[in-house]
Amino acid sequence: MIQITDKAHKKLSTLRSEEGHDESYNVRVSVKGGGCSGLMYDLTFDDTLKEEDKIFEDKGIKVLVDKKSLLYLLGTTLDFSDGLNGKGFQFINPNASRTCGCGESFAV
Repeated sequence: MIQITDKAHKKLSTLRSEEGHDESYNVRVSVKGGGCSGLMYDLTFDDTLKEEDKIFEDKGIKVLVDKKSLLYLLGTTLDFSDGLNGKGFQFINPNASRTCGCGESFAV
């Protein structure tokens, strides 16, 4: 399961609207190789459902995760911070053994 905090929900809803997407666009979360810790998060809007996708829903937002990324993301919470020490989406991932200083990459 992937959870979405209230702040992340609000920001995702705002961004989806600002980018001209309707409710048929879901949030796709995936993991790619790269970054200073070896793995990076990728967050996009997507209106395509692939056969291997797992679908989670929290606070009315559907989150799509491909089969490969699912192993790295189970139990993750998506948050949004708009404070002075950083602005953007943050992944609180219990599977990560370490994360880089910017929080955009991780290792397991």
